[in-house]
Amino acid sequence: MADEVAAPENRRLEPIWIAGVKYWLVTAIESCVDVAQHIAGSEKLRTPSDNGDAMRVLSENGVLETELAERMRMAVGFRNVAVHEYTKVDDRIVLERLADPSDLEMFVRAVNSWLESVAD
Repeated sequence: MADEVAAPENRRLEPIWIAGVKYWLVTAIESCVDVAQHIAGSEKLRTPSDNGDAMRVLSENGVLETELAERMRMAVGFRNVAVHEYTKVDDRIVLERLADPSDLEMFVRAVNSWLESVAD
């Protein structure tokens, strides 16, 4: 997706372009949720009440920092709106997330770090 940050204006004007970016964000967030739910289940942690709560469970157990868990919980909310179309997703938010996927990257680094710590 890094290439899409620099997509030329004529490409960005194609309706399929923003739909593709939304799909990428949704699947990336869903992958993080899958990981969070798997860790909660495999480590016999508190059962999350929903997908956003799965991020809190990871925070409660030292996998994620509290601030990152909260931002990931908000990302799950974005995913829910995008998938279930509760309301129209503001394309400006989509573009901001495309330009700065750092929360997703930090999630991956935090989980990798935690996995290395429990593997010892």
